[in-house]
Amino acid sequence: MAQEPKPIEAEEDKLHEDEELIEKLEGQRVFKPRSWQDWTVSIIAFLWSMYQIYVVIVPVNSVFIRATHLAFALVLAYLMYPMFKRRSEMNTIPWWDFIIAAVAAVGSLYIFWNYDALNARSGDWNQLDIVMGVISIILLIEGSRRVLGLALGIIALIFLAYDHWGPYMPDLIAHKGASLNKIIGQMYLTTEGIFGVPLGVSASYVFLFVLFGALLERAGAGAYFINLAYALLGKYDGGPAKASVAASGMMGIISGSSIANTVTTGTFTIPLMKRLGFPPHKAASVEVAASTNGQLMPPIMGAAAFIIAEFLGLSYTDVIITAAIPAFVSYFALFYIVHLEAKKLGIKGEDPKRLPRAWHIFKGGIHYIIPIFFLMYTLIILRQSPQMAAFNAIMFLLLIMVTQHPISAMIRKEPLTREIWLKGFYEIWHGMVSGAKNMVPIAVATGLAGIVVGSVTLTGIGLILAEVIDTLANGNIILVLLFTAIVSLVLGMGLPTTANYIVMASLTAPVIMGLATDLGFLIPAIAAHLFVFYFGILADDTPPVGMAAYAAAGIAKADPIKTGLQGFAYDIRTAILPFMFFFNTKLLLIETVD
Repeated sequence: MAQEPKPIEAEEDKLHEDEELIEKLEGQRVFKPRSWQDWTVSIIAFLWSMYQIYVVIVPVNSVFIRATHLAFALVLAYLMYPMFKRRSEMNTIPWWDFIIAAVAAVGSLYIFWNYDALNARSGDWNQLDIVMGVISIILLIEGSRRVLGLALGIIALIFLAYDHWGPYMPDLIAHKGASLNKIIGQMYLTTEGIFGVPLGVSASYVFLFVLFGALLERAGAGAYFINLAYALLGKYDGGPAKASVAASGMMGIISGSSIANTVTTGTFTIPLMKRLGFPPHKAASVEVAASTNGQLMPPIMGAAAFIIAEFLGLSYTDVIITAAIPAFVSYFALFYIVHLEAKKLGIKGEDPKRLPRAWHIFKGGIHYIIPIFFLMYTLIILRQSPQMAAFNAIMFLLLIMVTQHPISAMIRKEPLTREIWLKGFYEIWHGMVSGAKNMVPIAVATGLAGIVVGSVTLTGIGLILAEVIDTLANGNIILVLLFTAIVSLVLGMGLPTTANYIVMASLTAPVIMGLATDLGFLIPAIAAHLFVFYFGILADDTPPVGMAAYAAAGIAKADPIKTGLQGFAYDIRTAILPFMFFFNTKLLLIETVD
């Protein structure tokens, strides 16, 4: 007789353990539950989520939204992430971090408070403008170092140095240079730098989708996807590994983080894979490959889909439709690789009698699927703006979260206690807090990556780089693509996916397009942008830095380097895909005409 499935709702202890593991892996402070530090961070995070919902309803100047968005992100960055990873700083917030957080917030809000005055003296900045700009850029770089590591800050400093000392550079990349006033004006006091398109996309679109995913996961969708995948696929050869692939793909729909995806699904699937006979490093690497590829899945795509749409002037709906087939092809190929691996190791599936009934699981959590279909319907069929579609989906989801527990109690003929009525509001609180915390790395990355975008505009480095790459490749488009892929992989080892995409899209995507046109290839711009995006994602499991590999290896008690290498081997199929859709755009549902 089939075993009754576990409750669909995610257990609170399991959610807390996963969140704590993610915090440790990302270098966050881990506070005692309900301590004053925990409450301080949670209240600020909740207010940020409320603010982002508010500005959808009440029209607000886009510069104001960007400034406030970055202010919230920097405050949380300084309160959540310590200056150094000393034990004494990992569970408390020192007084100086409160001061730094306040100064960082003032720096971001300076253009909010002085918007009209700054417009009036555009280009003729006063001393206070420059001082605030210098302080704000320094604090943004330090915030990035805490949250994301050294790489993005170093890249920003290199570009700032290049902006100023252009005349002293080698002749090949020299330019006339820019004064400090001009650099600060470009990067801080206008919308060409920090407060430019990437941060604008983060503030207007990305936050709402990440919040939607966090609320859906807190409601229990993460556990539902894992249970459903396990019930459907557990009986086949290598069943838990196939369930890992399916669950990670479904989690990718609502999660923009490969580390969070790895931890959420891996804590369940990796032990099952090991129990059936997968070596620890292979069990971990299957999870890594599946979870990193979760960022390929529309609609969130690691937050890059929105920036691709903004950079190219396309509708967001067109971007996610274009990206859908390569994402599904990647997952089908991983299924086949896992199947072959299971056959090679002689690993059978679970005994069907031990598995929960798939239909029982499916109907018990169908209310988790409805908001996703509602979001897709409003985006693709009704063609609503991403902002409004996400807002409507969040409102619909909040209604479900408030009512699901009372309705469930009535169906089971249980008394409607105060705890049951309040449980939905408790989940909403934690979902709002979690969504804001998840946005900190994205907001900081898009803000600092704006310096790269601003430098490209200020110096014309894009045109210079095009000449350099064209000379090195000698007109060979394959060499240009290989060079771009390698640089994306190397940068991706130290940069989050979104920042990596912004840097590469600003520098190399135009080069690829220009050279392809010169050689007679009719390549849509989105093919070049998806090319650099794919290789940025692959860096998440590339040794020696890939954090997703470290997360999975920790769960499996395996060697992280061995895990990363095996995960990258599984991901070779994904590395081939960009070359395929670059030259065969039908994979992107685009027909080119000679």
